[in-house]
Amino acid sequence: MGGVRELAAPFVVPGPSGVAVRDRLKHLTSQDERVLRAVGEHQGRLASRDLKARCADGLEHSADTWASRKRDLTKESSSRIAGAITKATHDQWALARRCQAAHIQTLEAGIRTLRHRLSLPVGEPGTKRAAGGYRSRSEWFRKSRRLAALEARHAAVVADRQAGRVRVVRGGRRLLNTRHHLAEAGLTEDQWRQRWEAERWFIAADGESGKRFGNETIRVTPDGEVSIRLPAPLAHLANAGHGRYVLASRIAFAHRGAEWADRIAANRAVAYRIHLNVDRGRWYLTASWQRPVVKTMTLSAARARGMIGVDTNADHFAAYRLDRHGNPIGDPHHFPYDLSGTAGHRDAQLRHALTRLIHWARQAGVAAIGIEDLDFTTEKTREKHGRRKRFRQLISGIPTGKLKARLVSMAAEHGLAIVAVDPAYTSLWGAQHWQKPLATPRRTMSRHDAAGIAIGRRALGHPVRRRTAPPPHDRSDRAGHRTAQAEPGTRGREGTRPPATDRPPAGPSPNGTRTREPSASNTARDAPGTQQWVQDSLTHTG
Repeated sequence: MGGVRELAAPFVVPGPSGVAVRDRLKHLTSQDERVLRAVGEHQGRLASRDLKARCADGLEHSADTWASRKRDLTKESSSRIAGAITKATHDQWALARRCQAAHIQTLEAGIRTLRHRLSLPVGEPGTKRAAGGYRSRSEWFRKSRRLAALEARHAAVVADRQAGRVRVVRGGRRLLNTRHHLAEAGLTEDQWRQRWEAERWFIAADGESGKRFGNETIRVTPDGEVSIRLPAPLAHLANAGHGRYVLASRIAFAHRGAEWADRIAANRAVAYRIHLNVDRGRWYLTASWQRPVVKTMTLSAARARGMIGVDTNADHFAAYRLDRHGNPIGDPHHFPYDLSGTAGHRDAQLRHALTRLIHWARQAGVAAIGIEDLDFTTEKTREKHGRRKRFRQLISGIPTGKLKARLVSMAAEHGLAIVAVDPAYTSLWGAQHWQKPLATPRRTMSRHDAAGIAIGRRALGHPVRRRTAPPPHDRSDRAGHRTAQAEPGTRGREGTRPPATDRPPAGPSPNGTRTREPSASNTARDAPGTQQWVQDSLTHTG
């Protein structure tokens, strides 16, 4: 198959390794809110200062510089708070480095595309696999300027990466840019300032196994009492012993509450974070902890009871159930979602669609869900898709990263495995081999439904095509058997017909109807021979 790239082998995705639950801090007094704001503002300043120092160290960072920064922070807080701040700083710096590497890859992809198209004659048509030349000399000139700009930007980013420089904004770059577009965002300066300050606060503490209730800085007792160890400069605000402040609110985690209670009863580590939702004016407490990586089932065990292949689209999941031989069962299922609106709305829509998908998978009795291992990092550049702005927006709106995380964690709770497959050619080959054969007057097959079958068959280890071409010339087997068929002996009704002496005599059946004795065949194929030919199943298997 010339021009077809080598496909990656399917694999079972490892299960989740962490848990996070959240509950609202209700009935806080005005004094509670003043203390929380003071703690968040004070520790937020320390976190900003520590991040600045970490970015200044760059690639020269070492364990000694880390210890030095932690000692400086301990003087103005505590050793545990200083440890939480420095750890958060390192995580943020590492995330910025990963984003920097992804940005370099995106720039390189755009530069390659521009160089290729600029090297072609003006007006040369493209192919399905590669774009052609630009339409006019003026467009060629504009793209040459675009290439120069991308090359300059790429050189600057590469220089930053080699020097260990990263660009980090505590509070978020998007919120920072909103400051210059308050009218478009529908915010006043005071409203923006409140959001900005709340995002830069730091009220968090890492858990410690062996300590009382798993955390010494932010402690939550089994009955829901929340207390905070205040930093040294704010110790005068304490209302309990040992420099602690006890909130008037009580929490009770509705989700995973029993698991959380078991952990704190055994004094196992639980990390906590307190934050303010400025729009709603509500305070929340988030508890998180690590758990042993869920041991996923083997690939053969995941395939034993069939598979549900899922094609991810911009507005719905197209799913199809297949048996272990790769045969489609029943009708396609669609699970729609709407990714417009706020981030909260999009997340809720995605969770609802995944919940329905997982419930259907459990009802179907399968052990795994097959899904494409999508990554649109190099597919969203305007150099690749040119004027197809709506298509770029379409693929940019598909939440591939969040989808993977959500699906893996939710499926693990229901005992389902996730099998990731190479996404290459699933829509093309699915439509070619499955869309038309499965379409009936009562069943409408879309390209996405056919892609779901292709994904499921690839996850099961079968080729996407239904079966090999039948033998030529006539219906005999002299040209050879089909090469991609079901395993022998899997379907009893496809075995050899028993001889007539073993059949029950013709006559009325127990329900009163008369049975018809089969007539003898006069074809040469039924004549006895010295060699017995065995033909495997010719159903839609692969």
